[in-house]
Amino acid sequence: MDLDPILLSRIQFAFVVSFHAIFPVFTIGLASFITLLEALAFKTGSPMWQSLSGFWTRVFAVVFGMGVVSGIVMSFQFGTNWSNFSQATANFMGPLLSYEVITAFFLEASFLGVLLFGRDKVPPWMHLVAALLVALGTLASSFWILSASSWMHTPAGTALQDGIFQVTSWNEAIFNPSFPFRLGHMVLASFLTGAFVVAGVSAWYLLRERQTEMHSRALSMCLWLILIVAPAQAVLGDFHGLNTLEHQPMKVAAMEANWETSSHVPLVLFAWPDQENQTNLYELSVPGLASLILTHEWDGVVPGLNEVPRAEQPPVAIVFWSFRVMVGIGIVMILVALTGLVLRAGGRYWRTPWFLQTLRVMSITPFIAVLAGWFVTEMGRSPWLVQGLMNHQAGVTPSLTGGMALFTLIGYIVVYSLVFTAGLYYLMRVLYAGPEDPHNTEEYESDRPKRPFSAAHVPFEIEEKSEFAGSPERRNTPDSGGH
Repeated sequence: MDLDPILLSRIQFAFVVSFHAIFPVFTIGLASFITLLEALAFKTGSPMWQSLSGFWTRVFAVVFGMGVVSGIVMSFQFGTNWSNFSQATANFMGPLLSYEVITAFFLEASFLGVLLFGRDKVPPWMHLVAALLVALGTLASSFWILSASSWMHTPAGTALQDGIFQVTSWNEAIFNPSFPFRLGHMVLASFLTGAFVVAGVSAWYLLRERQTEMHSRALSMCLWLILIVAPAQAVLGDFHGLNTLEHQPMKVAAMEANWETSSHVPLVLFAWPDQENQTNLYELSVPGLASLILTHEWDGVVPGLNEVPRAEQPPVAIVFWSFRVMVGIGIVMILVALTGLVLRAGGRYWRTPWFLQTLRVMSITPFIAVLAGWFVTEMGRSPWLVQGLMNHQAGVTPSLTGGMALFTLIGYIVVYSLVFTAGLYYLMRVLYAGPEDPHNTEEYESDRPKRPFSAAHVPFEIEEKSEFAGSPERRNTPDSGGH
């Protein structure tokens, strides 16, 4: 059996990037949430915000570590599997990846230590600054990585000379045509991911009636953020689609499974794209709607896949269905946000079990949407590594064999499975333990009238049982004995 080194190398890189992508997209949003919590703690001095910030900082540290482990090896693949691509693009890609390390990774790694261990060792304002710098580091990382990735989709500011890309304008290359839309789309996706994960975890604690005041407030902040960001993501996605139609029309054609260039193109809701016969099976569509959505005109012309040879067409079925998964999840997110707004009357958003269960389920959907969107973006560019200038055949390592690619692919799967299992196990332990009880902190005790005996001195096991006695409001008053 012949093993195709190009196909296996593409699968290997897709596996590694897919595994890695779920970590930064979460930490970017979570870092900003932690900064908000630190700002509230600094302004109010409330131990509740400090406890909540400390808890999510521990979660951030675990996820950050998993992201570092899974991300380091990605750069190695450029040299082992895609050496021709690495050599051709080194003048541009090399500096950008270096800038990401210098401006982002060092910033995150340095001040994460202060954020984790400096609560009682640095002034409160310094602890807040550390949280802010970690958040800025995550955003800086996305800036450089997405600039490099976007350049591969819409190359600008470079000239291909003797097989090597020479930079002619750093400004045009970094801020290439698709970069602003992709950066904004990913940042909003990160905020949605962080918000839904925090909301889902908070819902889990509320269903178990643990520290209801703390987690209801966290849930409230997340629902407000989702209500703003989810619709904004849809609007930005529309602008991103217009940009993609201009610069990568075949990607849009694959997203819509549109084979013939024409006007009044129907919006295909459901179909099974048959790429071999260049048609759709079992199609269910709305006449003319694709032209309106994609071009903002009823009679807008939408390109068809038949404009290019079959060898230059993306894998239509994967792009088509991935796009619908991403859009479908986005619509559900907006509906959840609106439901949360309706349930705010009387504080029902954190007292309604079915809504809390829905939020628990929704906590995983942002990761699915991000991966689906990544499949659309990267596989929609196929067969190009650099759009229109370098394909997979030209970029692969010449000496790479199918056996070598298969061996390393299996190795990555085994190692990453171990890393993910260990990381997930420890993360679940952190989540199960939950935040420290702010009513047991020294700050709280110093302001509390001393009594011979209080629930603050009860062991953890008894304290957990005591939280279930009485109403949620009584459990969370300082003198109720609920803690």
